[in-house]
Amino acid sequence: MNISLVTEALKHVDDPDLKKDLVTLKMIENIQVEGKTVRFDVVLTTPACPLKNQIRQSCIDAIHQYMDKDMEVVINMTSRVTTRRKEVDQVLKEVRNIIAVGSGKGGVGKSTVAVNLAVALSRAGARVGLVDADIYGPSIPMMLGLVNEHPTVVEKEGKHRIFPIEKFGIKILSIGFFVDQSKALIWRGPMASNALRQLFTDAEWGALDYMVIDLPPGTGDIPLTLVQDFPVTGAIVVSTPQQVAIADVRKAADMFHNEKIHIPLLGLVENMSYFSPPDQPEKKYYIFGRGGCQKFAAELNIPVLGQIPVVAAIADSGDTGNPVATDPKSEIMAAFGELAGKVAQQVAISNAIREVMQK
Repeated sequence: MNISLVTEALKHVDDPDLKKDLVTLKMIENIQVEGKTVRFDVVLTTPACPLKNQIRQSCIDAIHQYMDKDMEVVINMTSRVTTRRKEVDQVLKEVRNIIAVGSGKGGVGKSTVAVNLAVALSRAGARVGLVDADIYGPSIPMMLGLVNEHPTVVEKEGKHRIFPIEKFGIKILSIGFFVDQSKALIWRGPMASNALRQLFTDAEWGALDYMVIDLPPGTGDIPLTLVQDFPVTGAIVVSTPQQVAIADVRKAADMFHNEKIHIPLLGLVENMSYFSPPDQPEKKYYIFGRGGCQKFAAELNIPVLGQIPVVAAIADSGDTGNPVATDPKSEIMAAFGELAGKVAQQVAISNAIREVMQK
């Protein structure tokens, strides 16, 4: 048996997050075959990957299925992390608070919440930045009416510096500004993570009270790398009321609570919480279920920061590039204003607890 047979077997193992095989993603290194024993490294993009046990077992199964069921498989699960938090702390030294907005799955309105939260914080008088880190589905350029826009890039002290686009009182950077959004983005994990890091380390953000990060959905390598490499103040998890969505929220919460990451959870946001007929605003119909987020938040001892109703104006505003939080005539603006207030309160509490623990 030779190394090429091991390589061919491992081509049948896909990264659960990136949906490509480990060999193509260059995540397999140092293959050795000695008699009935095969050894190799699986190189993850973050050491705290919650999927590493699943990946390990898939590799063992592939060797047994495509080579020999009696083979002994020895796998070293390792990682390659290049950015140090001290360096990033220095780069983002004027950013007072970083808020990560995540979700256990796609389609729950995470980007909608991130955009309108950033706008609402700005309307409250804060200096706000917004980073669209949803690398495989960057929707913020469309939601802010910035499709086909490109940030200014200048050379400064021998390095290229990116100046965020400013709109609605917030500074904005998205991976969507640098790629053709009409084509699929095919990057392996380290490439994607390095590109996203540049949105932080190569940008002229200036002084910010809050930087809101719209994370990719799920708990894969990319959101893990971001929250691990950058000094995140706290995280918000967005969900819809269905039980199946709550199950995915649990995974996202576990990611932030991981002992190697340990990002404080500021609270949950329940999107599509209820529907009120326009002619009967006092009535609420819980078409996707009721109480799921409240129950789970109680389990985690964190608050439900907001309940955003099902309103056509929210979807329409995202399509037209005018977030609903900018519309003073909209009743939903008040909901996002209340959300911003509660987030700011939880950030202050989290910072106070951190200061006490550091003394």
